[in-house]
Amino acid sequence: AQEQSTAANVGTLSLSLDEAIEIALTDNPTVKVANLEIERYDYVRKQVVSSLYPQVDASAQYSLAIRRQEMAEGLSFGGKNTFNFAGTVSLPIFVPAIYRQMKMTRTQMETAVESARTTRIDLVAAVRSAYYNVLLAEQSLSVLNEAITTTQRVVDNTRNLYENGLAAEYDYITAQVQLSNLKPQVLQAENAIEITKLQLKMYLSIPEDVDIEVRGTLDDFRMQVMLGEDYTTDISENTTLRTLDLQRELLEHQEKLIQSSRMPTVAAFGQISYIGQEHANLGGLLGGMVGGSDVSQSKFWWQYPINIGAQISIPIFAGLKKTNQLREVRNQKVQLDIQRKYAEDGIRLQVEQSINTLLTARETMLSNELTVEQATKAYDITLTRYNAGAGTILELNASQLSLTQAQLSYSQSIYDYLTVYAQYEKALGTETYVDTESVE
Repeated sequence: AQEQSTAANVGTLSLSLDEAIEIALTDNPTVKVANLEIERYDYVRKQVVSSLYPQVDASAQYSLAIRRQEMAEGLSFGGKNTFNFAGTVSLPIFVPAIYRQMKMTRTQMETAVESARTTRIDLVAAVRSAYYNVLLAEQSLSVLNEAITTTQRVVDNTRNLYENGLAAEYDYITAQVQLSNLKPQVLQAENAIEITKLQLKMYLSIPEDVDIEVRGTLDDFRMQVMLGEDYTTDISENTTLRTLDLQRELLEHQEKLIQSSRMPTVAAFGQISYIGQEHANLGGLLGGMVGGSDVSQSKFWWQYPINIGAQISIPIFAGLKKTNQLREVRNQKVQLDIQRKYAEDGIRLQVEQSINTLLTARETMLSNELTVEQATKAYDITLTRYNAGAGTILELNASQLSLTQAQLSYSQSIYDYLTVYAQYEKALGTETYVDTESVE
């Protein structure tokens, strides 16, 4: 969407609700951050797994003996120059703490995924509300423009009657006042459209200078929601409860991790060294021979010792540190259980209240729909009476005002119904899936 608007830099970007949700789930910064957090935990998992891989190290050392150690007075040993090249390989064989950390990182990854799901659900609810808000402002403006058009016809008709002596000047002035009272409301509705569009652009990360328009009407979405009504109190997918469950699972892993630190660890190792040491001048003691060979044949004596083995480490006593760590974690688990029970009761109450509010909003919406029909019929009768000279301008103005208020109230009640339903789905933890191919 941004590419299209940037390329053209003119015209208006038309969006359906599904398209708006898809753009938000793709470009909104909060979603991007949540996805990056999942990626970060994947790197953490790989770090833990790498602890089980063989570890290979290499080293090199050169030393110059400024003063060599003496075995006896006047008798020193060791060469003046020494080279040492070494390679070491270690392989963990049994490390319980790492196995537990691997399970713990998987749960941390699930927590990050759930956090990203929470972000998406919250964002979708916000986008729906903003989208419906734009439709409400546009529908309110349409109602007011229709009222202005109707009132303008009354003003023109009354002026003709007044100029022909068939209506009083009071009727003409009253009709003009009625028209003037509607114009400030139109300005307010136009400003409301601009503000609501800015809010929607913010959720979609669309630049402010890009003009957008929303497709559909509140009545269209009302019918979609009413056809799909299926109220449930199942809160198993609620994001708050799922997050608390994952936090408790993390505490269980942490408890077992502390316990695993009491277990022995076993590792295998291997080491090879290549050591070159300059021959010491022991000719005076050994008749010019070192190790049975002539020193002049080789300046350095090279050797390559190789060692392999296994190491076991057994924790015995750590000053009751691990015991107190276990008590701390178990205390946190008790606290979390209490918090979850309280949260579950609150969310269940929230869902029940949402259902009751939905039912109330639904009845209010249907009642306002009937009120609009009655107000329309009353206005038509009043207008006919006024044109026939049987009614007064006051009756006509009152009827017009009642019709306008009924239409605005009806639009507001649809908006209330739709936003309450969006909050109801949010409380249940229902995630919205958009048909990407259809959107494209």
